[in-house]
Amino acid sequence: MSLMAVSTWGSHLNADKWREIGAETINTLLMLAAALPTTLLAGLVLGVTLYLTGPGRLLRLHPAAYQMLSLLVNVVRSLPFIILMIVLVPVTLWIMGVTYGVRGTILPLTIGTAPFYARLVETSLREVDRGVIEASQSMGANTWQLVWRVLLPEALPGLISGATITAIVLVGFTAMAGAIGAGGLGDLAHKDGYQRFQTDVAAAAVVILLVIVQLLQMLGDALARRFDHR
Repeated sequence: MSLMAVSTWGSHLNADKWREIGAETINTLLMLAAALPTTLLAGLVLGVTLYLTGPGRLLRLHPAAYQMLSLLVNVVRSLPFIILMIVLVPVTLWIMGVTYGVRGTILPLTIGTAPFYARLVETSLREVDRGVIEASQSMGANTWQLVWRVLLPEALPGLISGATITAIVLVGFTAMAGAIGAGGLGDLAHKDGYQRFQTDVAAAAVVILLVIVQLLQMLGDALARRFDHR
């Protein structure tokens, strides 16, 4: 690092810039808080459906139903998030009324991460002891009762761990969304750190994102341990 770079390091982090960093941190947290519940709900429904319709599972549907749903999940999961946001611009505008800022990012974030969580849900449900399921069926439990009273409670630690991973992925997506007008720390890092060569501002944004990720991981781990009765 040159002497000039050393001398200018931190020079952009004045009081006004810290206020801007604080505001963009709030925007990132708002995006996360708005998108995470819808993502987990949609992913849970989709994951349970994938599990129930899978080969040899509880719902005896045509095998093509599972294959089509599985293909849809895989296609959405494989799309880069920035491309997905661009593709969804007409849909986002129609549903949300805006395609930029915190509000315009909620729908793409949900669509982009719900299939990811759905696969984690499906995997967690597959790990439930088959003997527990068969015992519940022998006592007359229907599919709805099996899902709510057996599958979800037994898989809860795995579901919480999957939700933690999904929340961390969402943080990364909010940063990527910032590069195309969503706001938040990603927008700040791109605008100041990349376009204006203010490396100290970008570093501050990255550190805050790392802190958010670490806090999410710690909270998720604590909840998973709390509900793990094995």
